[in-house]
Amino acid sequence: MKSKVYFFNMRAGKTSESLSRKIVKLFDKANFKDIIEKDKLTAIKIHFGEKGNNAFINPIYVRQIVDKIKDLGGKPFLTDSNTLYKGSRSNAVDHLTTAIENGFAYSVVNAPIIISDGIYSKDSIDVNINKKHFKTVKISSNIYHADSILVLSHFKGHETAGFGGAIKNLAMGCAPSAGKQQQHSTSKPVVGKNCKGCEICIKSCPTDAITMIDGSAYINPEKCIGCGECVSMCTFNVIRPQWGTAMDAFVERMTEYAYGAWKIKEKKIAFINFVMNVTPLCDCVPWSDVPIVPDIGILASLDPVAIDKASYDLVNKQIANPFSIMGDCKHGLESGVDKFKAMHPDTKGELQLSYGEELGMGTEDYELIY
Repeated sequence: MKSKVYFFNMRAGKTSESLSRKIVKLFDKANFKDIIEKDKLTAIKIHFGEKGNNAFINPIYVRQIVDKIKDLGGKPFLTDSNTLYKGSRSNAVDHLTTAIENGFAYSVVNAPIIISDGIYSKDSIDVNINKKHFKTVKISSNIYHADSILVLSHFKGHETAGFGGAIKNLAMGCAPSAGKQQQHSTSKPVVGKNCKGCEICIKSCPTDAITMIDGSAYINPEKCIGCGECVSMCTFNVIRPQWGTAMDAFVERMTEYAYGAWKIKEKKIAFINFVMNVTPLCDCVPWSDVPIVPDIGILASLDPVAIDKASYDLVNKQIANPFSIMGDCKHGLESGVDKFKAMHPDTKGELQLSYGEELGMGTEDYELIY
């Protein structure tokens, strides 16, 4: 049976067609009211964006969802878990400050922010899943204890996961640092030739695994936890993961974590994907590159696999922006070509979808409802 995915494009010619109005209409069409209960707590899972990034979901859009939940009698709060890497969101105080500076103040979004895994990412609950890679997964406490979850995801590329949407948002975003480490632990990057010695990777490493030797960065494999942050931060693209067969394991581990977060709220969880500002990298990097395709629209569904598959297909149907990183790729500009593979050839983002379906989170077979 096909899962329903509701979709509005970016076109607007009158007030009723504004994106803010469309978000509310999507909420209604997808029957998200069914996950909201009067006086119960609804976690709005979102990425607040790293300091310096500007491609994250606009707080104005988030306000529409907050107000809708309140109209239904629910009590919404915005949440995310702290990062594994060193940055502007590695503890709750810096995380809250960054969120407010990026526009998520109460006066804008009309809801409080609660960092889901505590001050130092120590607050989590073990959830039994009994899957191939994990018997239990660690889910951030304040997400675990929420009565329902609405997952808002900025759909974009990712240097290790291939792409980031609802599944990755569930996996990495609902896990404390220890859970993020477990997901990443199959791959450890190495420094290639032509290192410029800028030392940016050293500053970003959460375990101090990188040192300078003879003017070049060196990653100590004994201290490295495989988080991949140095890969994202390397301006000169000389640090790369040693994927090989480890890529399958990484994506599967990530998807199992997504399953754990989905499982705790199976009947009280819904998803909205914003397929706009489709940048090459995650919102965790402190910059935002040129979007690889034109803005497409907003999708809503109760099925995380279906909404990511629909988002993935919509992006790949586009003609890529030749003035983005896609212009540097050997192929991928034309319609129908996998844009994410073109940007990040070693990734296996599509495995999120097939393995997510195998785990029972949803189906790749969807009906796109305009």
